[in-house]
Amino acid sequence: MTRVSTKTVLVAAVLTGLATSAFAQAAAPTPWELKSDMGYAYGRDGKTVSYKMGTNNAGLLLKGAKKVPKGTLFFVGENGQLYMRTGPYLEGDGRFMFGSN
Repeated sequence: MTRVSTKTVLVAAVLTGLATSAFAQAAAPTPWELKSDMGYAYGRDGKTVSYKMGTNNAGLLLKGAKKVPKGTLFFVGENGQLYMRTGPYLEGDGRFMFGSN
């Protein structure tokens, strides 16, 4: 009887593990932590860098700058190029429209 109950518990544990992994969802999106005193760049070599900014030449920095529209998605394509898309990227239920599933 002990041998049967041990097998039953083992089978139940395996089935529970399979069911749990089948219902697992992707992690929730995490917000970027952009800071007002930092500058973020996508360099000519395709690398991203950040710079500590000061108040010197702030007017020069803003000259020619453009606001990023709300609802903008940034992503890197298969070719390694950085892209941005303005427009819908979420389904009606809040899931990412271009997800893996």
